[in-house]
Amino acid sequence: MSEPGARRVPARVRIMGWLLGLMVAVLGVVVLMVWQLSLTDVDNRVNRGLEQEVREFADFVHAGRDPRTGEPISDPTRLLAAHLSTQYPENNEVHAGVVVQPDRMTIRVEGNPAYDMRSDEELFRRIVDAPSSYGDTGTEGGTIRWAKTRLSGEQIAPSYFVTAYFVGGMRAAALSTVRILLLVSGFGLVLAAGVAWVVAGRILAPVRTVRQAAAEITEHDLSRRIPVHGKDDISALAEQFNAMLDRLEHAFGTQRSFLDDAGHELRTPITIIQGHLELMGDDPAERAEVVRLCTDELDRMSRIVGDLLLLAKAERPDFVNPHEVVLHELTSDIDAKVRALGERRWVLEAMGEGTVRLDEQRVTQAVVQLAQNAVQHTGTGAEIRIGSALIDGRVSFWVTDSGPGVRAEEHEKIFQRFGRATGRRDRTGAGLGLAIVLAIAEAHHGTAGVVSEPGLGATFRIDLPATGEQQ
Repeated sequence: MSEPGARRVPARVRIMGWLLGLMVAVLGVVVLMVWQLSLTDVDNRVNRGLEQEVREFADFVHAGRDPRTGEPISDPTRLLAAHLSTQYPENNEVHAGVVVQPDRMTIRVEGNPAYDMRSDEELFRRIVDAPSSYGDTGTEGGTIRWAKTRLSGEQIAPSYFVTAYFVGGMRAAALSTVRILLLVSGFGLVLAAGVAWVVAGRILAPVRTVRQAAAEITEHDLSRRIPVHGKDDISALAEQFNAMLDRLEHAFGTQRSFLDDAGHELRTPITIIQGHLELMGDDPAERAEVVRLCTDELDRMSRIVGDLLLLAKAERPDFVNPHEVVLHELTSDIDAKVRALGERRWVLEAMGEGTVRLDEQRVTQAVVQLAQNAVQHTGTGAEIRIGSALIDGRVSFWVTDSGPGVRAEEHEKIFQRFGRATGRRDRTGAGLGLAIVLAIAEAHHGTAGVVSEPGLGATFRIDLPATGEQQ
């Protein structure tokens, strides 16, 4: 977790930094490998060149003839001179014939050395005195790698054939290649930085849009959505963000609706209670009547709040808890419970057979609410029929009354919060009962509806999937 006030590094910069860091590491490894391989190749070429020159000189000595005249040569000095006259050294390559005499050293050099090696007797003294036939020696023109061969025989003056390469010059070409590689790598890094900056910006553009949208969202305006293009992870993020906004907007809408409904419906009983308490006199009978009226209003307020809380809970995923239920047993239990609601002629019209998956308590609550609704809109002794059925994977419960019925244009209205039909008898309810029935049905992925004609009664029905899953 970053400390408060700490400056944040933008994601765009971090992405570019990681990409460039990776490229620098990879290019660094490549340059080092090329440099090492180049040095190895130079060393191998130098060694092969030295070995080849030594073999050629050995072959020449074995032949012992002047290549121009074909005459035999026995004098070491003439033999060295004859061989050197046939050599054409490459750049950075030197051939030398060295004759060591008691008072001086005769040196003949073929090639274009970086400095005059003929006057450097100290150099050739170190070479001919060295116990090994190969070696590296520092000179004023740089380090040389040399090989020597002594002519055999009983010569008065020891004679040597020396061949050498200036290693620094040989490595110059490899170093030039590495420099070019470094320049190209540097240009590539600059180009990659620009491309990474542009690409990271394009990739993070939806993320910035999400951030800006989140910053502009308030509880009073949740309507902003992010346009989704493509099917990548960023598009999936935008879709999820939009889905979250949908849920938030729905939740805030439900909250506002709850507050509006509660405020609207509770204002009337509160006004009634307040008015009666303000006008209440000292007469005991009047006080008792006021207490009774206030108690009734408080009970109604309690029912309204309870129903509103139930509707608010209907938005939660755990509102229903489906499990396996035997349909005819559930129907029989509901029939026994509704008969206590009022003095009506109750008829159990049908019972479905089979096992269904639903929340029996919520379904019982919904059907009992429909029966209570039928009781409120019928008179004593009126017939009310209830029943259930299981057909084609769907289970239905219904309640049919012989009341005044519901006009067609009010079929949807009565299932809304505080919605009431104009022709029904009872007007004392809060208008939340059928809204609760609809909420329970929708929580089961089902529907609720009414079939009715004015004056001919009404049949209220809930229809649910028997498996408890959306179909």
